[in-house]
Amino acid sequence: MSTRQRHIAHFHLHAAPSGVQYDDVIELVSGITPHVQAIPPNALQVDLTSALRYFDLSPYDAVQTVKMRLKALYDIDSSAGLAGNRMMAAMAADASAPGDTTWVPTGQAADWLYPRPVTALPGIGRATADTLHRYGLHTIGQLTDLPPATLQRLLGVGQARLLTERARGHDPRPVVPAEPAAHLIADLALSRDCLDPAQHHRAVLGLADRIGQRLRGERQFAGRLTLTVRYADGTSTTRTRALPEPTDHSPALAATALGLLTSLGLQRARVRAFVLRADDLRPAGSAYRQLSMDPTDARARAVEAAADRARRRFGQGAVRPAALAD
Repeated sequence: MSTRQRHIAHFHLHAAPSGVQYDDVIELVSGITPHVQAIPPNALQVDLTSALRYFDLSPYDAVQTVKMRLKALYDIDSSAGLAGNRMMAAMAADASAPGDTTWVPTGQAADWLYPRPVTALPGIGRATADTLHRYGLHTIGQLTDLPPATLQRLLGVGQARLLTERARGHDPRPVVPAEPAAHLIADLALSRDCLDPAQHHRAVLGLADRIGQRLRGERQFAGRLTLTVRYADGTSTTRTRALPEPTDHSPALAATALGLLTSLGLQRARVRAFVLRADDLRPAGSAYRQLSMDPTDARARAVEAAADRARRRFGQGAVRPAALAD
């Protein structure tokens, strides 16, 4: 008995929606197929296999239908990748120009992957890429042509087997419908492309302060931050880092957020927008923080509490960090 060919689509949303709007987007796409997996903060994957016969659409037309609905109802532009599994769909979406759709039919996956750089494969970080490049392995095709035993000597048995499967375009993971995880998002769309690292620093610092205010207002602690930077050409970069301990303290959030910014090494990048996302949320009463013998920490938290009270009484602009003052 033959296995029915899967059709998986990966959608990249060019504007990070708010938490409520992201839920609405998931509900909208669920009207076409119930197999929708949220990938916060600005992506989702969809298994269209069962929906194609019901709507009598080709896979490409189904993807275009989703994109048109996102634009018409929420004014959200999107790029998409369409393929036979989740990994290939995500890679195709990454290869799509803003607003475009890249379709990689299952029978053409190997040919499509062959000339692409090894860094395009999920799971290949900087250290692995450096190892492969030292041995002259720069493309996915060179990985597939390499004897398995040789790759195992370079990377170890487990990682070599995983990369071999991925280099051949194999990914058995199903699309798993799930509610997006609880999170808080603060974003900043710049009025013009910004190349100034000092302004990048200021923007991220402001987002961390906003996240901290919201966490304290909702009596929650965050355990992880994700920073997404969008560039003038429509591409984006995302980094995630766990906090040293769950917190709602703005300076602690800012330290991690600025660490994420530094790790990107933007230098003279033309930045269009920043999105900071806090997740791994938990009630403030259920989280614990390490006590400090440094009186500076206690003073900083007392000042922060006083600033929050002033904002509640006189408005958000009543008190701001000195680094954000005009």
